[in-house]
Amino acid sequence: MSMSNVATSPAFRRIESLLDEHSFVELGALVTSRSTDFNSQEQKAPSDGVVIGHGTVDGNLVFVYSQDAGVMGGSVGEMHARKICQLYEMAVKVGAPVIGLLDSTGIRLQESIDALDAVGRIYASAVAASGVIPQLTAVFGNCGGGLGILTSISDFTFIEEGARLFINSANAIPGNSEETLDTASAAFQFEAGNADGIGSEEEILSQIRSMISLVPGSNLQEGEVAEASDDLNRAAEGLDVKRDDARAAAAELADQHVFFETRAGYAKEMTTGFIRLGGITVGIFGNTQKCDDRDDGNQLTVNGAYKAADFVRFCDAFDIPLLSLTNVASYEASLYAEKALGQAAARLIYALASASVPKINVITKKAVGTAFLAMNAKSVGADLTFALPDAQIEIMDASLAAQVMYASADQAEQAAQARAFAEKQSGVITAAGRGFVDRIVAPEDLRKYLIAGFEMLLGKREDFAFKKHGTK
Repeated sequence: MSMSNVATSPAFRRIESLLDEHSFVELGALVTSRSTDFNSQEQKAPSDGVVIGHGTVDGNLVFVYSQDAGVMGGSVGEMHARKICQLYEMAVKVGAPVIGLLDSTGIRLQESIDALDAVGRIYASAVAASGVIPQLTAVFGNCGGGLGILTSISDFTFIEEGARLFINSANAIPGNSEETLDTASAAFQFEAGNADGIGSEEEILSQIRSMISLVPGSNLQEGEVAEASDDLNRAAEGLDVKRDDARAAAAELADQHVFFETRAGYAKEMTTGFIRLGGITVGIFGNTQKCDDRDDGNQLTVNGAYKAADFVRFCDAFDIPLLSLTNVASYEASLYAEKALGQAAARLIYALASASVPKINVITKKAVGTAFLAMNAKSVGADLTFALPDAQIEIMDASLAAQVMYASADQAEQAAQARAFAEKQSGVITAAGRGFVDRIVAPEDLRKYLIAGFEMLLGKREDFAFKKHGTK
């Protein structure tokens, strides 16, 4: 393939479509494979199958690499990997995101152990950059085997409809086949939580552009703040009827009603994503009671807790304030959940308690027991807690509490004691009287109080006892 053909390849076209017009500067264009095993010197490898360089997205500096499936299948060899690693090194130095556009058959077999080592070096570069600069990947065509791990090291991943992402191919899984269950399909990986979004090439590139505008370039930037694009005093008129759906509530609260959801196909009972409030990028997570035509009973699930914990850790790494919308009545109750729920809830609590960014919790409906604590209660580290006027805050359901406390009483007595328990111990007024709720806010006024709260907290500083790192 000639250099002119490289410039018209899908790899180059995707970069041009992603970046601001005429902003792309290619680096390492003349690099090619230096392996001669298996007559590989006879196979022309312009740019060694990957185009790298820098450009801008809405004026924000980014570094990008795009694999060229037309050059040795976009396979990863020694020089291919060296280019990507050098790109990471430069991005970390100047503090700008790395965007990887993946389309590859995997490790280049002709280069054997050299290629295997090369992939390991890409892993190491991505790990070293984690928490320093945002990393986004998008899968076009194929991304299989060990290269698929790179998408999970990155912070956010998108998959083109029809593309394939896998560690083991569907036919290599005992008892399975592509016809039975195509585990490499975009839909499967999206529902498994391995991708934040799927769509056409154009839609994916648009999603990446939107994401870049919401996140800071590096961990030294202290969050992302833009000029407010909406009325700071706008009322959240529709919030009251949207409290069961954190997605709808997030959009109601957001500037211009724009909510960018992450991992949207996975653990839909827990919503995560980004909004702007008065121009400030805020990470938002919350319980979604009704999804996929089912009602989960306001449960904190294993997958939901893990999903929220990962999101909290990303936001804390890049100084993005956190907003939680709490509507939780219990933990998931199943044999599967009991095997992992303790670890999952601990991971979420750990992430919240150790996060030093501004944190606001809003109790939209129910906040019951220790599942409530795991959703960013004040005792776990929330700086401010707001509650809607009819929110329920309690140690456990009043009828269940009466059954435990008055186990020998008859049904009528238990019912009476349940009413007494609810009156004395439950409700938002009781919690506010003990300082567990800072302010009771009408739904339509919540957006205004959130903007004021985050503006006040922008100067927040916390000092923790020295340790190398925690163990969760």
